Amino acid sequence: MSLGPALPIQSVDGVIDRLTTLSPNWGSSPALSFLLLVVVGSVGYILSRYVVRLLGRSVAKRFRRQSVAQIVLRAIRATITLFFVLIGAGLVGLKLSNIVLSVTVFSAVVGIVLAPLVGSVINGLFLLADEPYEIGDMVELPDGTRGFIDDITIRYTKIFTLDNTFLVIPNDVIRQDKVTNLSAEDERTRLSVSVSISYESDIATARSLFESAAVTADGVIEGGPDIRIGSARYPARPTCYIDEYGDSAVILTLRYWVDRPYKLMTARSRVQTAIWERLQEKDVDVEMAYPHRHLVFDDTSGEARVATREGGEREAVESAALSDRSGAESSGEAGDGDGTDGGADADTDR
Repeated sequence: MSLGPALPIQSVDGVIDRLTTLSPNWGSSPALSFLLLVVVGSVGYILSRYVVRLLGRSVAKRFRRQSVAQIVLRAIRATITLFFVLIGAGLVGLKLSNIVLSVTVFSAVVGIVLAPLVGSVINGLFLLADEPYEIGDMVELPDGTRGFIDDITIRYTKIFTLDNTFLVIPNDVIRQDKVTNLSAEDERTRLSVSVSISYESDIATARSLFESAAVTADGVIEGGPDIRIGSARYPARPTCYIDEYGDSAVILTLRYWVDRPYKLMTARSRVQTAIWERLQEKDVDVEMAYPHRHLVFDDTSGEARVATREGGEREAVESAALSDRSGAESSGEAGDGDGTDGGADADTDR
C-alpha cells in the first residue's frame, strides 16, 4: 500500500530517463535549462487545452451540474500541465523526490499563512456538494443585489448583477450569507401590492377590479392549476385579499404570480398602472384613501369659536353698516351744535 503514492513519480521518472538518453546534456547551462522548462511547460499547457476541448462534451454529459463539469475539466488541464512541468524539471536535472519534498514543506507553511484561502476552497467543495445554486440561476444577496451566477469555482463564486457589474465573492463568505435562489426549480414568482381605499368604497367591487386589472398586465399568470409549494397549494390567478382595517382606509393586498423572476420591478409597475387606469374609469365606486379626521365636540369639550367664510363676510357687512350709522349720527350732532351757538351770538348782538 505504501508504493501506491510513488507510482506517479516512478512513471514520470521513466519518461524522463527515456528522454535523457536522447540527449544527456539537456541542462548544460542555466539559460538552456530555463528555456527548456518554459518550452516543455508551454507544450503541456497547449496540449491540456486541446484535451479539454476534446473531452468537454463527454464530461459535460456525465455530470448533471455545469459547475462540477467545469471543475473536472480544470483539474484535467492542471494535471496535464503539471505533468509536463515535472518532465521539464527532470530534464534540467531536478530530482522529482526533492521537488515533491520541497512542495510538501512549502505547502505546509503556506497552508498556515493562507488559512482563509484554504477555508474558501473547503467551502467551495461544500457548495458543489450542497447544490444551493447553479450556473445561470438568478439569486438575491442579503443587501438586495440581484444577479445571475456566472461561474462557480472551489475558491469563489462570480455573480453577474442586473446593473451590468461583476461580483466575485469568496465561497466562505457567500456560504454563510442568506442567498435567495429565484430560479432554481420553478421560475414562477409571487409578488404583492397593497392599495388603500376609503371606507365609503365598495370593497367587493374594488377586489374584483384589482384582480381583473392584474390579469391584463404582461407577464402575469392569468390562471390555471394551483401552484404547489411544499405541501401547500396557492391559486395561480391574481387574488385580492382584505389585509387590514386601518385608521383611515381599508387596505387591500393583491397577490399575483409572474412567469419569470428577471423583471420583477417591470411586472409590478405594469400591475399598478393597470389598477390606476381602472380606477380612472367612470361609474367606479372605488376611491383611493387619504387621511380623514372627524372632530366631535360635546358638553365636556368646552367652547370653541369657529369662523367660516360666509360668517366672516356677514360680519364684515354688519361692521361696515354700523360704522356708516355711527358716522351719520356724529355728523347730525355736529350740525345741531352750530345752530345753537349762532342764536346765542345773535342775542348777544342785540
